[in-house]
This record gives sequence, structure tokens and C-alpha cells, in this order.
Amino acid sequence: MSRHTEMKRNLEKKMASTNINGTESKIDGSPGKIGRPKAERKPSSPMNPAFMTSAPGKVIVYGEHAVVHGKAAMAAAISLRSYLLVTTLSKSYRTISLRFPDIGLNHTWNIDELPWSTFSHPSKKKMYYDLVTSLDPDLVEAMQPHLRSVSPKATSEHKRIHQAAASSFLYLFLSLGSQKFPGCIYTLRSTLPIGAGLGSSASISVCQSAALLLQIRTLAGPHEDQPPDEAELQLERINHWAFVGEMCIHGNPSGVDNTVATGGKAVLFKRGDYSKPPTVTPLRNFPELPLLLVNTRQPRSTANEVAKVGALKKSMPIITDLMLEAIEKVTETAHKLISSPDFDEKDPKTSETIGTLMNINHGLLVSLGVSHPRLERIRELVDFGGIGWTKLTGAGGGGSAITLLRPDASPEKLQELHDKLDEENFERFETTLGGDGVGVLFPAVLRQEGDEDGGVEIDQEKFLEAEGEDGVEKLVGAGGRAKKEGWKFWRVSESKGA
Repeated sequence: MSRHTEMKRNLEKKMASTNINGTESKIDGSPGKIGRPKAERKPSSPMNPAFMTSAPGKVIVYGEHAVVHGKAAMAAAISLRSYLLVTTLSKSYRTISLRFPDIGLNHTWNIDELPWSTFSHPSKKKMYYDLVTSLDPDLVEAMQPHLRSVSPKATSEHKRIHQAAASSFLYLFLSLGSQKFPGCIYTLRSTLPIGAGLGSSASISVCQSAALLLQIRTLAGPHEDQPPDEAELQLERINHWAFVGEMCIHGNPSGVDNTVATGGKAVLFKRGDYSKPPTVTPLRNFPELPLLLVNTRQPRSTANEVAKVGALKKSMPIITDLMLEAIEKVTETAHKLISSPDFDEKDPKTSETIGTLMNINHGLLVSLGVSHPRLERIRELVDFGGIGWTKLTGAGGGGSAITLLRPDASPEKLQELHDKLDEENFERFETTLGGDGVGVLFPAVLRQEGDEDGGVEIDQEKFLEAEGEDGVEKLVGAGGRAKKEGWKFWRVSESKGA
């Protein structure tokens, strides 16, 4: 953050007086013309329109397991995303509701009964521009009575999941909001499999962080002519508060998942010293590529798979170190390719090189003993059809595999692969790799093709009735093939990414 100190000073006043669409606002936050006399009164306006935020999940493209031993790894965004619809209630309502139908969570708090005195105490109050690196135990303790009432009749496992999700939201709400906050309903839907190692919790935290920062009017844009420095600063702000939300759930997260969900594209990260945060370098030029994500439906334990590699390193240190170093070389080669001034994502050789590196990476992971017959079956089916390049992603031992599809893969061969995967009880997701990060739909209205006036308003009823992941994507898709017109994204050039 230190390198942005001067820029922050220059932007602070502008950001505090700029609304969500990037136009100037009066000091009180209401839209107005630049230079409007203070004495002039603005007519009463209706409650704020509903709006949406969205953020992607992620996969590890190169470097899993090696990263545990201090090597570099690369993670990229996928077009499977989380979506948050924010509906402002009339002034007579003094409640906030968190609705997350995908996990069965539906809870309402009375705004005036929340522990504002603790969160707003001068020794505790955090400003939206503060860099928060740990949770305040007093603030966490103050929330507990308001979390115990969440899903009291649920099973112990569901209650744990619900209360973890609620704690992330409530900590952000109390930190960024105030008792004067309007009544709202926050409705979350996701096209990401939850608990599959695809960064679903980070995706949700980014949605919540962006929404609350927009509501307190501390973000400008995103808009087409937004200066890159301003966009980068705002992405950092969203990311920092999303990390706070992740700490509420995971305790000591790496910060990689929320960074990818915020900025999109890809990141290179390395954590040599676990007492310090990882080094994270955004890769703004990472190409957007067609990807098939396949869930083996085979349960696995990340801890067990990490322990396997640790045991191998202990028994055969020289050989294991060489394999881990080779995995890092794969990651570094991909990084060098994508960061090259001559990089051309449309060149057919680009997919070939990225895919070949994926194959090499998988082979090394197999040698480390972290694959599984179900993962190898996916590779066998893909290789037999000549459709693309496949590797496991994440810890291995089950979990998921990713396949980078060849640009010339025939529809017939793809359909054959899909049919075979379905027959053998694999779960598949057609997605893209390396897409946009956090996005905003303000207001929550989507224009249809050929519709010159107005559009389709996304309200609570439509959003909640969307059936499953496909239904949500068809209704409000912000990524991949289903991307709807109206979504806007903060984007920063590669020159600002290091």
C-alpha cells in the first residue's frame, strides 16, 4: 500500500464524492452536478435501486504441492461465479437479511440491535481505506450473540457452515456500515460448487466487500474511461476487505483466492516464509481460454495429500526436491511466456504451449503420488479424443481436473466426451479460464439483444426462482459464454500489474 500513498491522497476526495456510475456527487453522497450551490435542495428521491456484484472462482493452473514447499504457483479465474443481489428496503424497515438459498441460509437481524457501540468505538473503528491484517478479538466476541441465533435448528454441520458465512458478512457489515444504514436484503447465488477447492468462499467475500463499499459510496466506477491508477486502488480496497471476510471463515487464508476473485485473469504467488504473507503478482495478460472442469466426485483430504508429499520428501529428499523444482520451472516457464512483450494469446501456439506445460505438471504430480484413478480416467478419455490437455487441480487424491480445450476440437468429439463423463458419474462444468474479476450491474437491469429501451429488471423473485447453476447463469451471467450486457468490471493494464 505504501506505493499508493500519494495517489490515495489525490484520489480520496474524488472517490468520496463520486457515485457508483463515476459521476460527481455532492458531499452528502447524493448525485448532483459539479459546482451546484450548497443552498440548492435536491428533490426527494425513491430508495436506491437494486444492484448486483459478481466475482469468479479460481483454479490452480500450475504449481500445487510445490507451493507448499516454498515454490511459485499460478492460479487463474474461471467463469463460474458468485452473484450478490442487494435490495434496499423502504425507510420503515430496520432490518438486514442474508439469504443464501444454495446452502439453505436465511437470516434477518435488527439493525438497531447490532453491536455498533463496540465496532464504532474510537479504538476499534476501521475506515474503509485501512489495511486490516487481522481480526479484532473484541469485535469477533461482540458478534457472537448475533451469530448464535443463525440456523438454530440446523444440523451441527449445516449450522457451522451457516454461522461461518454469516460471520463473514456481519463482520464486514459492521466494520464498513453504521447504525444509519438502510434496511437491505443481500441475496447470494453461486454457480460454483461449494467446498470443491474452487475459491467459492473468497468469491462470495469479494461480492460482499464490493457491495458494501459501493453502498457507502467509497468506490468510483467501474466505467470505461476510469484511470488505471484509480481502478487499481479500488480493486486493492475491495481485495483487502474481502480478505477480512475470508479470515472470518478460514482464520489464516493465503489471500490468493480473494486476490484472483477480485482482479480476475491470473496471479503468480509464492510463500517461502509462512510467517509472512505470500508474494502475489497479477498477470493481467493471461489469456481467456476454453476450459472443461470435471469433478471426480471422489472425496479427498488436502491434509492427507500434502502429508504424502512430505513423507516422500523425508524418505527421498533429493529426488522429491528435484520434482518440486521441476514443477516450479513449469510455472516459471508459463509466467515468462505470458509476461513476454511478444505474447499473442490468439496465436495457436499459445494454447499448445500452455497445454503442454499442464501435461508436464500433471505428470510430475503423478510421480509425487497425489493423483487418483478417477483423475487418470478423465485424462484417458480426453487424450483418446485428442480434445485437449488435462491435469489435476488442487490437492489431488480425487477432487477436480481441468482440461484446456484445443481451439480446433470438434463438436462431435466434445459431445462424445461429455456423454462418456456423464455415464461414468463425473460432474462437468463448461467454463473459461482467465476471465474478468469483480463486476457490478447497476442498476440490476439487463438489456436483451435488440432491446433499445429499458431492459429486464432482476428482482428478488426472478433471482430466487432461477433453477440451479444453469438457471442463475442464464439469468444474470457475468462470465463465459452467457455474459450479459450491462455488467461492468474494474480493469487494469499489465503495466500496472506488478
